[in-house]
Amino acid sequence: MRKPAFATSPHSLRNKLGRSFWCMVYVLTFYWTPRPFHAWRILILRLFGADVHRTARVYPKARIWHPGRLKMAEYSCLADDVDIYNVGGVELGAYALVSQYTYLCGATHDHEDVDFPLVPKPIVIHARAWVAADVYVAPGVTIGEGTVVGARSSVFGDLPAWQICIGTPAKPIKARVLGPDDY
Repeated sequence: MRKPAFATSPHSLRNKLGRSFWCMVYVLTFYWTPRPFHAWRILILRLFGADVHRTARVYPKARIWHPGRLKMAEYSCLADDVDIYNVGGVELGAYALVSQYTYLCGATHDHEDVDFPLVPKPIVIHARAWVAADVYVAPGVTIGEGTVVGARSSVFGDLPAWQICIGTPAKPIKARVLGPDDY
């Protein structure tokens, strides 16, 4: 009888060791830092391969699974208690904001394969989008420029630009008053 796939990890030993080292560094030099120390946290993330603009804001209690798969443009923000499982990568555009308790899930499993192999899928949150508190964003989702996702929503598919979206699954309910020409 063969060993089930879920009993083995799809991640290499190097990946596991790197993430273990990241976890130690996160606890010792990142998590406890005062809130205004954004430059320090950005430096640490960059040392682990993140592509983070110097004006981005990453708050100390944001949890990032793999810094090397994180990209943040100018003035983008990850609030405290955001949880990023970025196996497939997570990208935030300029001025994009992700509020507290949001979970960005960058991988799923192939449910049609008996071994349930891991399937990484990137998440993209475009410029000036706001993902409000306690939102779940599924693997492979793109949130359009300027879109607002209401608190406690669940995003399972791509959302169009300049819309206000709420619900489970999140759907556009109206256009944003401010558009790209207002900035």
